[in-house]
Amino acid sequence: MKKILSILIAICIFSTFFTACKSNVEDSPQGQGGENAAVVRFLNFKPEVASVYDEIAKAYKNETGKTLIVETAASGNYEQTLSAKMGTSEAPTLFQINGPKGYINWKDYCADLSETELYKHLTDKSLAVTVGGGVYGIPYVVEGYGIIYNKEITDKYFALGDKATQYKSMDEIKSFDALKSVVEDMQKNASKLGIKGVFASTSLKTGEDWRWQTHLANIPLYYEFTKNEIDLSSDATKTVKFEFSDNFKNIFDLYINNSVSDKKVLGSKIVDESMAEFALGQCAMVQNGNWAWSQISQVNGNKVKAENIKYLPIYMGIQGEENQGLCIGTENFFAINSKASQEEQKATEEFIYWLFSSKTGKDFVVNQLKLIAPFDTFNDNEKPSDPLAQEVINWMNKAEVTTIPWNFTVFPSQTFKSDFGAALLQYSQGTKEWNDVKKLFVDRWKSESQ
Repeated sequence: MKKILSILIAICIFSTFFTACKSNVEDSPQGQGGENAAVVRFLNFKPEVASVYDEIAKAYKNETGKTLIVETAASGNYEQTLSAKMGTSEAPTLFQINGPKGYINWKDYCADLSETELYKHLTDKSLAVTVGGGVYGIPYVVEGYGIIYNKEITDKYFALGDKATQYKSMDEIKSFDALKSVVEDMQKNASKLGIKGVFASTSLKTGEDWRWQTHLANIPLYYEFTKNEIDLSSDATKTVKFEFSDNFKNIFDLYINNSVSDKKVLGSKIVDESMAEFALGQCAMVQNGNWAWSQISQVNGNKVKAENIKYLPIYMGIQGEENQGLCIGTENFFAINSKASQEEQKATEEFIYWLFSSKTGKDFVVNQLKLIAPFDTFNDNEKPSDPLAQEVINWMNKAEVTTIPWNFTVFPSQTFKSDFGAALLQYSQGTKEWNDVKKLFVDRWKSESQ
């Protein structure tokens, strides 16, 4: 009897153990269907959209049954966080690089994405980070910047009976000389136009000067790299001549000499202030990108109607600029971790394609992330509707103009940009000569690139 009882107990224990093991297998990611159960880990670098990605993860789970884990790096600490995570069991399968320089830093972890579905739908494949025959970074958003102008104010100027220029609309402005003549005459007629100055304040406070030390500098560097046929992924970018520095000076002088604010106070000015000046109708123009719409529309007392917000390219007096468009590009490229398993890499490919092709994903992209996505999976009614984004899209579709790509992804360091910004402030205040600014640009670029 005891022997029979022992056998029955053993059977029960075995049965319980088997059932538990079976349950664990079925409940584990590996037990839910092979590669479809692989977890996608995404390291996001924008804290301002962290909550959106949390919602995306939930929607992705509900719609596909697959798991997306999102971790967001603290502002300004993305590279440090990525470095800390890469060697761990929680290394991201999906991360972001900021262009050719970013690829150089992370090339050992960047898988070739040339055969991925998302890359196949990229409308302008020249935007991707490519080396040899491989694709190692897919841009997932494009943004644009230029000179934003208030058409209501410029139309008022062109209607003046005693204006000193022959131009009848902003559509005729296709060079620096034309822009300069209109701006300087508008400045003379500021009181008639009801503005304090043509341009908003040039924000040169430390940390607020990126529109000039990076975005504005992009244009002369683009022309220099193009003229000299520089490969942006090569060591040829370690030195520059700043050949078109006088052209940079042309537009910078135009900004600071025809402004709402005196040059002496520009060192205290921030971006929000200059955008508020534009929103309140105190000026007619401001240099910024399509991301600035909220800085205009949400200003208390905003006077600028959406239908009057337009873009003009940033002309500097460079030969051929009459065919120039806006500066359009990105610093945001998806990269997939080549050290992840094949199943994880495939799952990651599937996620990014879902995000930019499914109805649910595209709704997040357009309405919550508010991205201009460079993929042919989006219809006309699936694109951002704010006026600045629409203007960027319109300029992208102009066959007769040449878009200026973002080359500032190859700028050597934040230290370089900050030093250049400080030099621009000194120049505006009259304490540094322009030749000294140019020399600093060239010298610091070389030293920071080594």
